[in-house]
Amino acid sequence: MQQAASAILIRLTKLTDSSLIAHWFTEEHGLVKTVARGARRPKSPFAGQLDLFFAGEITFQRSRGGELHPLREVSIRHWREGLRKTYTAVLLASYCCRLLEAAVEPEHPDPDLHDLLARALNHLDSAGPSLRALRHFERELTRLLGIAHDQRDPHASLRELLGHLPDARDELVERLSPTGDFRSSGDGNHA
Repeated sequence: MQQAASAILIRLTKLTDSSLIAHWFTEEHGLVKTVARGARRPKSPFAGQLDLFFAGEITFQRSRGGELHPLREVSIRHWREGLRKTYTAVLLASYCCRLLEAAVEPEHPDPDLHDLLARALNHLDSAGPSLRALRHFERELTRLLGIAHDQRDPHASLRELLGHLPDARDELVERLSPTGDFRSSGDGNHA
């Protein structure tokens, strides 16, 4: 049975020389993994449609016995080109995606979490990365997951829930802090 969804591409991995596994966070189905057969071929219908943080509508065929569903169609509406202007913006966007992916069960829909990720990526696309944006995402994620505590930093609650946070967090905090050593790297980011 074919399924349609509003989706954000959060991870891409190579499956074969010509195919990719695309991890999507969808509004209707939650975290969904699809196989984009032939996506790496020059004349693929997926050419130019599969890149991290792209968002739009996807159609996939529900797999009968596994978690990898064949991807049928992609229609991108949000390219988020501004997000790719700096390494720090890409790093923060990836951190948000990895954190969300670690916190949710596959194929469990949560429109509020989808909205949080979309808003975070849109903010990074237009305003660039900041320590405030990182902390806001973590705070909102703990609130939506029901693990927020008044006397505890959100990242501590997330670390307790997940066992660890994605490795990029420490580098992000250093890069985004006003006294970070990365200021002179030409990245152009300001907290």
